[in-house]
Amino acid sequence: MEINRRDTLKTLGAASVISMVGGAGVANLVGADDHKGDEEMAAVRVAHASPDAPNVDVWVDGSKVLSDVPFKAISEYLMVPTGTRNVKITAAGDSSTVAFEGDLPVEAGTYTVAAIGELTSDDTEVTPWPLMDDKSVADGMAKVRLAHVSPDAPAVDVTVMDGETTLFDDVGYGEASDYLEVEPGNYTLEVRGDTDSNDGDVAATFEVSLEPGNCYTAFAAGYLTPEDEPANEPFDLVVAMDGTEQSHEKNGAGSDSPKQTGMVRVAHASPDAPNVDVWVDGTKVLSDVPFKAISEYLDVPVGKRMVRITAAGDPDTVAFEGKVSVGKNAYTVAAIGELASDDTEFTPWVLKDDAKMMEDTAQVRLAHVSPDAPAVDVTVMDGETTLFDDVGYGESSDYVSVPSGSYTLQVWCADPVATFEVDVTAGCTYTTFAAGYLTPEDEPANEPFDLVVARDETS
Repeated sequence: MEINRRDTLKTLGAASVISMVGGAGVANLVGADDHKGDEEMAAVRVAHASPDAPNVDVWVDGSKVLSDVPFKAISEYLMVPTGTRNVKITAAGDSSTVAFEGDLPVEAGTYTVAAIGELTSDDTEVTPWPLMDDKSVADGMAKVRLAHVSPDAPAVDVTVMDGETTLFDDVGYGEASDYLEVEPGNYTLEVRGDTDSNDGDVAATFEVSLEPGNCYTAFAAGYLTPEDEPANEPFDLVVAMDGTEQSHEKNGAGSDSPKQTGMVRVAHASPDAPNVDVWVDGTKVLSDVPFKAISEYLDVPVGKRMVRITAAGDPDTVAFEGKVSVGKNAYTVAAIGELASDDTEFTPWVLKDDAKMMEDTAQVRLAHVSPDAPAVDVTVMDGETTLFDDVGYGESSDYVSVPSGSYTLQVWCADPVATFEVDVTAGCTYTTFAAGYLTPEDEPANEPFDLVVARDETS
């Protein structure tokens, strides 16, 4: 069996954006503020690499830090106090169904904790696997390593399709290679069964792009023969950019001061648009972004930036091109509208992420990006509380303060049209995007109405 799949390394870092109770960029772990300010911290992210496990919630020391994490998703980095932490992985929304619970030692540094193994196997049972992430790379070079998390695959070699270069040799399940320093560029990688001469049969081929100054982990995930396994999750190469330390660019001749930058993330909120690439000043910064995905924050120089949004892998098919102003703040740029409509045409919508963080409450706002939905109200299913009133398409509400906790929210037009479960945490700010189509059967794409919640970074 040979699989051909394109999995471009994204400059945003995470391989997938997930619903987080505690994280945007590098974020505080829930409960971390209770520790002494001089206590050592670690930067930790979580990868869901168990192919037969459902979406999961992740708990640390009794606090939920990640919610509804799907297979192959990789979180942003969370700041975690060092020491022995109690980690629990449960079925999403069902804290009584426990896949793993145990103590995990955390030392100062930058880590990926991959949940690997299978629920249905005693030989490869679900367990957290901590990997130390490299944070250094030589100027003009890239680094990459391989982590083997495919429970039915034997040891593998990874070669470049040039007939000469072997990147990784004899990496078995539950093993990670050393980081390898390589020239940046585009590579066609072949995953093979391990042989002494690295010329085993090719099981899968992947296209990857390595950017200078970045370190990457490539997870060989899923099942090699999914038809024989408990879940239909085919073999894949999931690539994430690891935490890096990079020198500042010089801001003019003879100056060592860093350039002034804003923090910008991108949300794909156009329901009839395909996966897209995003370009800033002629450089591709995000690749193959699907509908409803929200990137991590990127550092973007302040000023007027030329932004271009194209069909993924096809730079000649342009959905938008124009100037966008970036200041010294945190922003979300949402690609909203429709390719098929002149009334709600495709356009970038800039939202300033400027809520004042409150220690005892969460701050939440609503952004209406559903092109066929009228103005909406959002209420809490307690019969008393209205959070947002009369928010129309292309409008966002002000931030409102709410206590930390779990909420059942109802979205109303004249009548309730949808109900969603949402968790918010005190000290955090969130944007909820009302996205998709209210009546997808009448629209050009089958993308039903949804509430997509993202944690904001404030400046």
